[in-house]
Amino acid sequence: MNEAIIKSPVLGEQYTQIKHPSGLTVLLCPMSGFSSAYALFAAKVGSIDTTFKTPGEDDFVEVPPGIAHFLEHKMFENEEGDAFQKYAATGASANAYTSFDRTAYLFSCSDNFPQAMEILLDFVSRPYFTPESVQKEQGIIGQEIQMYDDSPSWQTMVGLLESLYHNNPVRLDIAGTVESISEITADLLYRCYHTFYNLSNMVLAVAGSFDPQVVLDLCDKILKPQEEVEIQWRRADEPREVAAHRKAKALSVSVPMFQIGFKGEAGDTLQNLKAQVMDEILLEILCGESSPLYRRLYDQGLINATFEYEVLAGRDYLVPMYGGESRDPDAVYDAICREAERLCKEGIPADAFDWCRKATYGRYVGMYSRVDAVASLLVLTHFSGLENMYELLDLVRDLTLEDLTDRLGRDFQPRYSAVSIVEPV
Repeated sequence: MNEAIIKSPVLGEQYTQIKHPSGLTVLLCPMSGFSSAYALFAAKVGSIDTTFKTPGEDDFVEVPPGIAHFLEHKMFENEEGDAFQKYAATGASANAYTSFDRTAYLFSCSDNFPQAMEILLDFVSRPYFTPESVQKEQGIIGQEIQMYDDSPSWQTMVGLLESLYHNNPVRLDIAGTVESISEITADLLYRCYHTFYNLSNMVLAVAGSFDPQVVLDLCDKILKPQEEVEIQWRRADEPREVAAHRKAKALSVSVPMFQIGFKGEAGDTLQNLKAQVMDEILLEILCGESSPLYRRLYDQGLINATFEYEVLAGRDYLVPMYGGESRDPDAVYDAICREAERLCKEGIPADAFDWCRKATYGRYVGMYSRVDAVASLLVLTHFSGLENMYELLDLVRDLTLEDLTDRLGRDFQPRYSAVSIVEPV
């Protein structure tokens, strides 16, 4: 068992990185002063992974959109019942999520940590699918898809990604469609499970109040050694230009909702993580709460307290974006594009860069004081290829004004932008 202690001289904190004999990477970060523990068992597979192959296969396998999300739902069931019922007996709070490039199973608890951890390792390592249970789940997820079809906030996001991308599967709904999930079978689920839930393609991260030896003993007890699987993903043939600059849909809302995004030039996961850090600072400089443009739009009544920004980044996709409510989303879009052009021409003010970089650094430091955020950072940085999670602080600290200026000129261009609007019926 390979073990390394990772320390942060800045924070005075540390965690342990272990390569378990099963092939699983285990990241353990006990945190003093906390009464709860938070665990994430994650696989590097998400909704974009619809075309892949492994050694020995002549051609790529294509699976229906939505299968990663479908698989996440089905993992909680086995011959003995539902894992949520077992968690309820321990008092732990359990959940799971599927994103565009990741699937994670998680729990948090203040008591009965060994029991909760055993449940997590056990149900994720024991798939159980039957034609009957798959058919039942198709009906359940079909209703979930229809529910999201009527969700204004989700539809603005879907509309933005459909506008920015031509072929990248990130433009497809994470849950798929009613038609695509109807093609999912038990055999396909087993095929995806044995490919992507290979322990070498997964990571277990635990933070907070717990005994690391308990985790390692349970890994020894439950996880069987697996031969590492080399997965080859097929990248979409995606042009640099956007598919459309504007997309609108009518739903039951009282005020129009919008998402404005820029199609970043995506690299590998490590490059995208570095770009994400820069884009977060650029979004604050461009139209964050401290910017002149934010104050102007707010005073004009074009944005309100719902206005916010985030960066959607992962394998083969990168989208810095703003969202919120506005009586005139097109005016907000136009103002942001014009401000980006102005900053490209006149340059980013040095004081704005310095303030926003320090604010971002402080926000990142604050994340290391929350058990859920630490576990999530461990997973994010591991899958992104950083040597350790503390390097994230170094990325922010070492940024220069020249770095941000170059990034602004490459990706924050109106021709690489789009707006998605949900209008009142």
